[in-house]
Formats: sequence, structure tokens, C-alpha cells
Amino acid sequence: MKKQTSSFTQSSRTRLIAYWITTGIIGLELGVGAIWDLAKIPFVTQAMEHLGYPSYFLLFMGLWKAPGVIVLLAPGFLRLKEWVYAGIVFVYTGATFSHGVMGDYKDMTGPLIFTGLTFASWVLRPTTRKLT
Repeated sequence: MKKQTSSFTQSSRTRLIAYWITTGIIGLELGVGAIWDLAKIPFVTQAMEHLGYPSYFLLFMGLWKAPGVIVLLAPGFLRLKEWVYAGIVFVYTGATFSHGVMGDYKDMTGPLIFTGLTFASWVLRPTTRKLT
């Protein structure tokens, strides 16, 4: 019986570590993205222009990413977390689609990876971070 308990504990610990790694990566990317969007750094403005988005779209995206990071990383806010996860998936799949439409197939890789990490974070959430 002890072996089952210790393997369960190890499994749940591994799951929690995987959750925080994936969530940390997503949080860092969104946080940096929010800053870059709001600062309208040249790299980001050129990419958005290339994809056909107006420059004001950066302000919109940055303003939503910033509180999203807080909700994602903070305890509580369970219903908002679900909305944040959905929003993150929309951002990354939208970026993937936009690059694909423009023929930038190599540039689809990053958003696809972040979409996968977002799903992994959502699946690995501890019960204290799930809406029941």
C-alpha cells in the first residue's frame, strides 16, 4: 500500500511541476508580448503590418494580455482562468492562421508550440485551479 501512495504522490508532484513549467512559459510569453505590444516595438509593428493588422490592434492585444497573465498565474479567479485559457488559444491559433494565410509557414511553428503548451497547462491544472 505504501508503494501506491508514494507513486501517486510522485505522479501528482510531477504533474504539478509540468503544470508550472508550461504555465510559466505561457505567462512569460504573454507578459513579454503585452509589453512589446504596448510599447509597439518595431519587430512587432512590422510583423503586424505584414499580416495586415492595423497598428491599433497592438494596443488592444497588449491591454488584454496583461491582466490575462495575472489571472493565469494568481490563485483563485477560476471562471476568469477559463476565459483566459480560451483567449490564449484564440491568440495563438489566430497567429498560426494569419501566418499560414500569408504563406509564412515557418512562422506558424511558434504559435503552434504555444497553443500546445496552453492546452498542456490547462489539462495539467491542479484541482484547486479548476472550475468545478
